[in-house]
Amino acid sequence: MTPDQAVSAAVAAAPGWAASPPAERAAHLTAVADALEAARGELVALADEESRLGEARLNGELTRTAFQLRLFAEQVLEGAFHDARIDRPDPDWPTGPRPDLRRHRTAVGPVLVFAASNFPFAFSVAGGDTASAWAAGCPVVVKAHPGHPRLSRRTAEVIAGAGLPDGVFALIEGEDAGVEALRHPGVAAAAFTGSQRGGLALARIAAERPVPIPFYGEMGSVNPSVVTPGAAAARAEEIAGEYAASLTLGAGQFCTNPGLLFAPAGLLDGIAARLGEIAGAPMLNDRISSGYLDAAGTLGARPGVRRLVWPDEGDALTPRLLAMDLAAFKADIDAASEECFGPLGLVVTYERLADLTGVVAALPGQLTASLHAEPEETGDLAALAAVLAGRSGRVLWNQWPTGVSVTHAMQHGGPYPATTAPSTTSVGTAAMERFLRPVAYQGWPQDLLPPPLRDDNPWKVPQAVR
Repeated sequence: MTPDQAVSAAVAAAPGWAASPPAERAAHLTAVADALEAARGELVALADEESRLGEARLNGELTRTAFQLRLFAEQVLEGAFHDARIDRPDPDWPTGPRPDLRRHRTAVGPVLVFAASNFPFAFSVAGGDTASAWAAGCPVVVKAHPGHPRLSRRTAEVIAGAGLPDGVFALIEGEDAGVEALRHPGVAAAAFTGSQRGGLALARIAAERPVPIPFYGEMGSVNPSVVTPGAAAARAEEIAGEYAASLTLGAGQFCTNPGLLFAPAGLLDGIAARLGEIAGAPMLNDRISSGYLDAAGTLGARPGVRRLVWPDEGDALTPRLLAMDLAAFKADIDAASEECFGPLGLVVTYERLADLTGVVAALPGQLTASLHAEPEETGDLAALAAVLAGRSGRVLWNQWPTGVSVTHAMQHGGPYPATTAPSTTSVGTAAMERFLRPVAYQGWPQDLLPPPLRDDNPWKVPQAVR
């Protein structure tokens, strides 16, 4: 299918899908989840062949993908995302007579999803972007990631067999096809998970169209973590082990990988020892492996950087650990705070905790930031905590960021350049908000209003009536 055919079919399907009753739309999402789980053995085997991530990890990810679809089906049935507001006429309204006004959020139209490489199920063909767009009432065209093409095609076949209406889903392949689809006038929004370089290039295309569209790009970050002196003194061994485990989870190929750690110098030996015990793991593909080695080598050669864990050439993909002091980091903050996709950690040592506030404030936008401290230190942490929250979308207390729970309150997004749209999330039920737009109806007859705004409320959605 060509990009034009895929988008044109999505345009034709959009009104009917957006108007589909909640029970019908939710049933379709659930049917896709059931179909994926029914094909689990075949899909996981394909994913393992193409991604090298291992069957245990991939089985868990497929379970997460099916759960996401069912969670969004529940949201469709609940209907709160419509945000239906009804203002009854009021002749005595303070600013003058108030008309009958009814506002709700409705689907924006066809959505283009660029699949990610590092989550071949959860952020790919049937992943969170697709599920949230479907739930919002939007048909989806997915541009497959070249890192797992056979899995993408087979997943698309499984989806097609689940009985979705024509035009509600299509798969396209190739960089040129993705760009062509992004420029198609029928596409109303796009979502992307991947590199900063690729995301920014696509964001420019979306912004430079004759009719610009929202582009929701999640582009990763170094996810700074701060260890206070109190935490370092109380839990040095625990922190070292947990940091090493989080840094190397999935061969460091998570967008929430804690690549930057601010800590007292006394933690260095323990972290280096724990990291040195962890063997290297295969990365997603040779291009990503080469990118990791290049980025690690570049950072390892910067002024003021020390190589604490640096393997021989024969152990190329084993984890690496670098260190520098706070003064050197401040002098080279742009280069030192660039993301390296893989198991590379940079520990920045400091002497006074108060000196970190200004440095953290100068960091680029992040997906996450973590603070490891003791309860008795909280009275001195308000300024640092505020700065961490100001630079990131999710702040963690005595936890590591590599687990991203699919739930209602999750925020997976952050200030630029972590994302192109810091007010949105790509994980959790709030992800639907990216693909909705508000429409107000003034003085309309009941039979012409959309179901969420009618007095008889046929979809039984929550209504705020005033």
